[in-house]
Amino acid sequence: MKKCNIYLIGFMGTGKTTVSHHLSELLGFEEIDTDTWIVCEQNQSIPEMFDSHGEQFFRNLETDFLRRLGEEKHKIISCGGGMAMREENVRLMQENGVVVFLTAEPQTILDRVQGDDGRPILNGNMNIPYIQGLLAKRLPYYEAAGEVIVATDLRSPEEIADEIEKKIKSSKICFDF
Repeated sequence: MKKCNIYLIGFMGTGKTTVSHHLSELLGFEEIDTDTWIVCEQNQSIPEMFDSHGEQFFRNLETDFLRRLGEEKHKIISCGGGMAMREENVRLMQENGVVVFLTAEPQTILDRVQGDDGRPILNGNMNIPYIQGLLAKRLPYYEAAGEVIVATDLRSPEEIADEIEKKIKSSKICFDF
């Protein structure tokens, strides 16, 4: 069976949303941002959801989104930073598409997210040691889920999108372009 979607995973600030725009243009696929979709459906910001319902509520919404995506084809899905933390999410992504793990160094991440109060996990913790610690906890999950790995430090979104396309085409992954 050919895979038909591309899921971008990785820590916040690795460029998932920005790269998805360019990958969507490059491949002609529709772009979906999971965080934006959930915010629109819930009519609440992510920090509001965390405050009023807790992180688990939000994580359940992510899983529900992946289930509902189902048989959709030719989508670029920019996933929230915690999406790959659940085995069920990884299974759903790998069944329906290619999972691309975007990486970045902690300093790059801090530079990209500093001043963004829409990231409840980092609120009050916008510093390198905290980012390093959280990244270290999540890294095994990202590495286990990612079928393609692309570094984003000091690179343009266009370069990253081009590399993703080339890596998928040159891999043994059976993908429907």
